[in-house]
Amino acid sequence: MASRVDDAARLWLPRQVAGEPERSSELAVVRAVAAIALVAFPSVPLALSAALPVSLALPVGAALVAAAALMTVAGGIAYVRNRPVVLPAAGSEPAPADNGARHYDCFAGLVTIHDIRGSVTAIHGRDAESYVAWMRNPLGRGFIEQIHVSDRILFLQAIDELRQGSRQATIDIRFERPNVFVEGEQFVHMRCEMTALGNERHRLSSILVQSRDVSEEARLRAEAVQKTRLAETANDAKTRFLAAVSHELRTPLNAILGFSDILAGEYFGKLENDRQREYVALINQSGAHLLSVVNTMLDMSKIEAGRYELMPEPFRVSEVVNACEAMLGLQAREKGVQLTSRIMRTVGEVNADQRALQQILINLVGNAIKFTDRGGLVTIDAEVSGSDLKLTVSDTGIGIAESQLATLGQPFVQIQNDYTRKYEGTGLGLSLVKGLVALHGGQFDLASRSGEGTVITVTIPLDGSGIRVADEHEVVEQTMVEFPPRLKERAGKTTNGRALAEADRAEVDVRIGGAGHDGSQAKTA
Repeated sequence: MASRVDDAARLWLPRQVAGEPERSSELAVVRAVAAIALVAFPSVPLALSAALPVSLALPVGAALVAAAALMTVAGGIAYVRNRPVVLPAAGSEPAPADNGARHYDCFAGLVTIHDIRGSVTAIHGRDAESYVAWMRNPLGRGFIEQIHVSDRILFLQAIDELRQGSRQATIDIRFERPNVFVEGEQFVHMRCEMTALGNERHRLSSILVQSRDVSEEARLRAEAVQKTRLAETANDAKTRFLAAVSHELRTPLNAILGFSDILAGEYFGKLENDRQREYVALINQSGAHLLSVVNTMLDMSKIEAGRYELMPEPFRVSEVVNACEAMLGLQAREKGVQLTSRIMRTVGEVNADQRALQQILINLVGNAIKFTDRGGLVTIDAEVSGSDLKLTVSDTGIGIAESQLATLGQPFVQIQNDYTRKYEGTGLGLSLVKGLVALHGGQFDLASRSGEGTVITVTIPLDGSGIRVADEHEVVEQTMVEFPPRLKERAGKTTNGRALAEADRAEVDVRIGGAGHDGSQAKTA
């Protein structure tokens, strides 16, 4: 009789893995209710016949017994499925039937065994008790039902991958807390390491899932993303601010340079004395210096934003070196520093942005002159190393301490010590040089010792292969304009040769924007 009841119960109960403790409990409930119903079926109609006719007592009694049996079976099964999971106490001996799976109790976190449909058939894990304390019963479909709705698809996809032949899978999902406190989080972030378990024929028979709480890691990751977003926003705001300031300052500075240039040229009348000419020249020179600083800041902003566009073209390296010597030679002579250049015969043409390369040399050489005392030597070397052009600017100046080399070249950073306090600058010169060299796909190397001088080497490809070129499908926004504006060549000559020479040098300085070690412009006397 019991076997017939079990067969009927198996047809009615959901199909599950054989040997599951929960199913055994459900079958026991059905057996007990069936035994009671067999006893009550003849007794209840017989008792009702004392008060009712026999024709009415028999169907009423049978209906009462059947209804009570069904309600009892449903209540018992619901209780079995929702009852708390009782884990074995620490140190207790496992049941003999668990000898094959007791090793899972040594694993960290919550370890669950799932069937191929994802239902939980067993619970293990060293920390299982702490997890089950805040979870609902994970047996059966309880594990999946506690996963966040939007994360369930990840869990089911991972199971599908294991069913298709994968041996392992890792997913991050969120579990919903049944009881949310004021200070608690509604969801717990869990990382599930899933491993396929096969039978003798290597077919997937079950899935081992090791779940660990990674809520703190998820919080740190979200905090890092938020801080990165804030840093990017602040950097964008800084870039926009520098661009706006540069734009607002260039307009009055161009007027100052233009009108002071006209006054120095005495186009509308001669100045009365040399003191006036000197002041006009100082106004022009100071305006050119300030405009150069503004342009350097704007160039740095463009480089950081990836908007600085190079215009590569073939030109002779000797032309750039000679132009640099011509522009900074007077400054070197007035300071008592010897400026020389050595160009190897193998050095010919290079495919690069001529203005950028000239700005690199102006910055480095002006730097070296500014930090070299009277009687020192500044040397420009140009040579070919394989397929690269190597430019080296060396000096016998004050040098830089080895401990400070790491910070040199960062924007707005100046090396402050007893020697460099007296030198002006914005701290953008070397950072601009490094940015321009990087745009050419080159390398920037610096070697220096305090009191022994500095050697800076710039290496860029001769053929311009390091310059990034957009492909035919990429849209490049042409927003670059030539700045500083090139002044038109003045018609006629002035009788004041010194003022004219100073105006010419100021015009070149505006065009190039040279800077020193700490970013200051190469000052022209």
